[in-house]
Amino acid sequence: MKKICFTLIIMAGTHLAIHAQLIAPPVAAKKSKELTIHGHTRIDNYYWLNERKKKEVIKYLQAENAYTQAVMKHTLPLQDTLFKEMVARIKQTDLSVPYRLRGYYYYTRYEEGKEYPIYCRKKENMNGQEEIMLDVNVLAAKHSFCDVAGLTVSHDNNLLAYGVDFVGRRKYALHIVDLSSGKLLEKSVQNTDGAYVWANDNKTLFYDVKDEETLRTFKIRKHVMGTPSKADVDIFEEKDETFSCSLFKSKSDEYIFIESYSTLTSEVRYIKADNPDATFQIIHPRERDLLYSVEHFENHFFINTNWNAKNFRLMKTPVSNVGKNHWSEVIPHRNDVKLEYFEIFKQYLVLEERFNGLTRLRVISWNGNHDYIIDFSEPTYTVGLQINVDFDTEKLRYSYTSLISPNSVYDFNMRTRNKDLLKQQEVLGGYDGRLYESKRYFAKADDGTLIPISLVYKKGLKLNGQNPTLLYGYGSYGASMDPYFSSARLSLIDRGFVFAIAHIRGGEEMGRQWYEDGKLLKKKNTFTDFIACAQHLIALNYTSPKHLYCMGGSAGGLLIGAVVNMRPDLFNGAVAQVPFVDVVTTMLDESIPLTTGEFDEWGNPKDKLYYDYMLSYSPYDNVTAQAYPNMLVTTGLHDSQVQYFEPAKWVAKLRSLKTDNNRLLFFCEMEAGHGGKSGRFQRLKEVALEYAFLLDLEGITK
Repeated sequence: MKKICFTLIIMAGTHLAIHAQLIAPPVAAKKSKELTIHGHTRIDNYYWLNERKKKEVIKYLQAENAYTQAVMKHTLPLQDTLFKEMVARIKQTDLSVPYRLRGYYYYTRYEEGKEYPIYCRKKENMNGQEEIMLDVNVLAAKHSFCDVAGLTVSHDNNLLAYGVDFVGRRKYALHIVDLSSGKLLEKSVQNTDGAYVWANDNKTLFYDVKDEETLRTFKIRKHVMGTPSKADVDIFEEKDETFSCSLFKSKSDEYIFIESYSTLTSEVRYIKADNPDATFQIIHPRERDLLYSVEHFENHFFINTNWNAKNFRLMKTPVSNVGKNHWSEVIPHRNDVKLEYFEIFKQYLVLEERFNGLTRLRVISWNGNHDYIIDFSEPTYTVGLQINVDFDTEKLRYSYTSLISPNSVYDFNMRTRNKDLLKQQEVLGGYDGRLYESKRYFAKADDGTLIPISLVYKKGLKLNGQNPTLLYGYGSYGASMDPYFSSARLSLIDRGFVFAIAHIRGGEEMGRQWYEDGKLLKKKNTFTDFIACAQHLIALNYTSPKHLYCMGGSAGGLLIGAVVNMRPDLFNGAVAQVPFVDVVTTMLDESIPLTTGEFDEWGNPKDKLYYDYMLSYSPYDNVTAQAYPNMLVTTGLHDSQVQYFEPAKWVAKLRSLKTDNNRLLFFCEMEAGHGGKSGRFQRLKEVALEYAFLLDLEGITK
């Protein structure tokens, strides 16, 4: 690779921004491939990057990494400073709030200097002898990546099932451990999705199975202890390729459920947990656009459903008559409130709801004496139900966080309304939330819809239009981007950045309609909402295009890709994390993970109506010869959600067409997947890279 032998000097205001000796950016070979459907042909010059196993592909990814490292070399001291200060805020020896289940207190702890959690329990009380069920640091000792999922203890407390992934592909190998001896029992089962449920006989384990190629969770199997895994029995197979399946156990421990689900439809089956050989029975057969979830209490199943209720309502039905014609209403539908989750107690019902863009908790006593909303004072925050395993208790456990309040866990007495703070995330180094300010605004979208914005900054900020501002967004799958505290984020805010979240359509911040107005043939609302939020922050004089940056990951990376195509002039820089940018080609390839299950999210491009619409916004297909902001694009070679080649192709095409001299950097983590590195400290190195990229563009070097 030929070096450019000169020193580039860039000025940012009066600050000397960088002195960097650069190498030439990689140039991906163009190999024309015609992609034809509906009488329309697209030319994809970089389709060859799909072939992961070819040395040429790996060589190109390595060249991109080398280029990024060279361009960012002068920021290494800053990256090191950022990484060290982010780590320094973390209480390294730490303990989660324990919860009691079947005579044991379960908790997770971390030890100083170690990357991974240690899962533990104590019998009867927290003064007892600690039992280490699983030390993930031991599992990860010989691996560069390690992710553990699905820890489940048998009904008699003696066996632990868990899944482990050493690649980042989210394909978990199932293991079973004898907790009395610590011995690993039997041969592991491969390609599970990490959902495991013990029957009450303490020897039968149900688990899910992924398709090797598409990674769709399509099967539920049953394993009996003492028998070889090859003797495991298929209990259920989801043959509709637009559906996946999972399984779970009721809070009462009396029922095991299998759920089949797509974006718009669900179907739940059940058996008694005491009878693992029984045949699963359907609660209600799948109906297009009918979603429901189930929990059990005493003689009823409680059902959260959108049946004649766009924002969902709570129903119940006798366990002896489960069909929809037997469902009776407990909590009615409300046009302005979305029912997200519920928690049942012997004397109380607790609803986790969403109102006016914020989460809230509503407490209702079965005897009718209480019906109230728990009060929270901040303008923008996030509250959610925690682990509540006991039915017969007056205490509700919930978590609370905001842009300035570290995550906190409370026990709330539903009768007296007193709350006890059990644990607040400790931020080392003297964090004082009183030094920061959180605000909430509404931007007006193109169609007049008001889009919420949450933001945080350090007090003393001047509204002069010169403040570096990072605007974050997602806007897909009905996933709401609720405001939360991040100690790592302080490294930006303390250096003068404003951090903002655009609560754009495609999420569910404002209810189910908010989601429906940002998907399928209304997807472009997501992008124009984000642009409206950016313009609103500029109009409020927080920032200007010279100091405004955008960030999003996965489907949020699609957002960033679309926005920089549409309005590149609004931003000085963009960070696209594992971005879903090659929408049309991916949704036409049903062998790619997630494709078949997402036709209800994006549309099926085999239908020309959806093909034309998706083609009109797909970031990869809409790269043009224009000036783009400075950009950092990241991915993981083993990504199971968005394949590495989407951002790789996008960057290659951007390099060949963009007309500016701004930075375009691409980093591929060669030993990780969708979530990046797995260790609690190691993943902060990626954050440090992203923050250094942004700070460097502002001429902030320390």
